[in-house]
Amino acid sequence: MTEEKQKLEQQLWNIANTLRGKMGADDFRDYILGFIFFKYLSEKMHTYADKILKPDGILYKDIDENTPQGAEYMEAIKDAALEALGYFLQPSELFSEIAKRGNADGHHKFILDDLTKVLNHIAQSTMGTASEEDFDNLFEDMDLTSSKLGKSENQKNELIVQVLTHLEEIDFKLEDTESDLLGDAYEYLIGQFASGAGKKAGEFYTPQQVSMILAKIVTTGKDKLKSVYDPTCGSGSLLLRVAKEVSEVSGFYGQESNPTTYNLCRMNMIMHDVHFSKFDIANEDTLEHPQHVDQRFEAIVANPPFSANWSASPLFMSDDRFSSYGKLAPGGKADFAFVQHMVYQLDDNGTMAVVLPHGVLFRGAAEGHIRKHLIEDRNCLDAVIGLPANIFYGTSIPTSILVMKKGREHSDNILFIDASKGFEKAKNQNYLRPKHIEKIVSTYRERKPEDKYSYVAKLAEVKENDYNLNIPRYVDTFEEEEPVDLKVVSDELKTLDKDMKKTDANIADFCKQLGIDTPF
Repeated sequence: MTEEKQKLEQQLWNIANTLRGKMGADDFRDYILGFIFFKYLSEKMHTYADKILKPDGILYKDIDENTPQGAEYMEAIKDAALEALGYFLQPSELFSEIAKRGNADGHHKFILDDLTKVLNHIAQSTMGTASEEDFDNLFEDMDLTSSKLGKSENQKNELIVQVLTHLEEIDFKLEDTESDLLGDAYEYLIGQFASGAGKKAGEFYTPQQVSMILAKIVTTGKDKLKSVYDPTCGSGSLLLRVAKEVSEVSGFYGQESNPTTYNLCRMNMIMHDVHFSKFDIANEDTLEHPQHVDQRFEAIVANPPFSANWSASPLFMSDDRFSSYGKLAPGGKADFAFVQHMVYQLDDNGTMAVVLPHGVLFRGAAEGHIRKHLIEDRNCLDAVIGLPANIFYGTSIPTSILVMKKGREHSDNILFIDASKGFEKAKNQNYLRPKHIEKIVSTYRERKPEDKYSYVAKLAEVKENDYNLNIPRYVDTFEEEEPVDLKVVSDELKTLDKDMKKTDANIADFCKQLGIDTPF
């Protein structure tokens, strides 16, 4: 990590803590990430407007919006900004102007009404344009009238001005197009919030160590991707991680049922400089109301909620995603429903990697039937990877990664990797270090068997095991105990007995000298 990046992350986290003592973790997360996002949009707008105004020799902030000439400039800049950025902000609406207004004459002025109008206007500026859906209701979780910010209007205003002032002092360095300092810092903050969010963390964030494994697997052998998809995309961290492994991703697609997390995902995309035309994130339940069902994707990654509930309605037996299997995943365990959905959306040349609880490897009934169909009839299961316990936020259970391909190069076997013991302990969480990640990925890519770590099983062997994928059936991690030399043990017992008798004699002598009874 560069010193510059570390400094920016620490600055943003310190500002986040300004709100931390005032409200719950979920709430202060939404406010601080929203304010950072607003500052980012403002600086992006300001930089873009100054660039197109350069031939005229004027700066965006110097334009008087209330004059006829200023209005003419606004109209031209708005049209250009909506196409290039997807939104529009007037000079008076920029973050820096709002922050300055809040500190006019050295006193905190009331700016909540102005700030609310500006945040609403960002979405309004996109209405009727190609970016409308991507900016709609982005700031709906930032209620500036909420009592969480303070009991009185002045208390709320005081806190917001304080946060804006601190943020205004930070240089986001957006002019450095070669780095993604701000995007990475934003991702860092999301991770920090996840680490303190308990069970809720799984709703919006996959630990970067796991994201990295999935991303490296689905990009194996590829430098560019036509598309990447996550049906339970949370904050979008998995999608963005995949982009770091290749030179170009033409399209990002995702679906998220939680409205707050859906907003966070769209913000995260934009903060990583993904153009609005290159991402399509939907806010719906993926299993019940899939939004991209007619599309096929070259890379699919996911960390679905473990053993979630779903309707498992008999009507789904006529749904193309599930119909060929003859069985639906149980209503109380949707794990295989997500797998079926993802396999259906996977392109013929694509790879998918999904994190699931270990139960999917061996549970019977409908799940066993679906597992058999995936292996025997579709032959799309490429690898099973066992991860250590306690590496996910909010749950300590061990997990596994299933890797699927429709056009498998190694169609007569399945690779099993037991990476459950390769981790490092740190306080309450286990962590995969770079060496652990590299070993998993290289073992997958080279498909190499290794004693007590990995095994390449022929399909006939999996069939003999009745399609049970429990990793210990294939990777023998049993460690034999060293043989016990009974003569050595006997000699040690004799020596111990002599020592005990000597000690008893010493104690008896002390007791005699003290005139008391011995304890034995």
